[in-house]
Amino acid sequence: MRVKTPQIDIAIDHDGWPAETVLHELVSGAVGATAENLDLDWADGAELSLLFTGDEHMAEINGQWRGKPKPTNVLSFPGEERQIGEAAGMMIGDLVFALETIQREAAEQEKSFENHLTHLAVHGFLHLFGYDHEEMAEAERMEAAEIRVLKALGIGDPYAYLGP
Repeated sequence: MRVKTPQIDIAIDHDGWPAETVLHELVSGAVGATAENLDLDWADGAELSLLFTGDEHMAEINGQWRGKPKPTNVLSFPGEERQIGEAAGMMIGDLVFALETIQREAAEQEKSFENHLTHLAVHGFLHLFGYDHEEMAEAERMEAAEIRVLKALGIGDPYAYLGP
């Protein structure tokens, strides 16, 4: 059975990222596994936009949209508000990834860059479908979902790292 995936549009505006084909394959796998394992759905022909940038640009975006002018690993911008379990429309949303932060975190947590980026793609994609981690119960639900999806992809528990 072929897993349903949305139209994925990629923009890379920072040097150092893997090739676009590699990023597309990695994110497609993460999105497909997330959809399959958590029964997420969207309209036929729906789009997911991805921006692969650096810490400086991420800090600008984070400052503009969240009032936190510092880099973060991934930001999610849903195409529309939705609750967990609701299907997405034609625009699922946008995900923005920051290279240096992801590289640093992967090294600190002794994970491969690819596995950490896959985790962040799953994490960001879940935000687009109403998952959050502001409250303890929400965080536990979201982390359990991430662990389940990553296990299906052959990636260990991303929260097993207990570093600083």
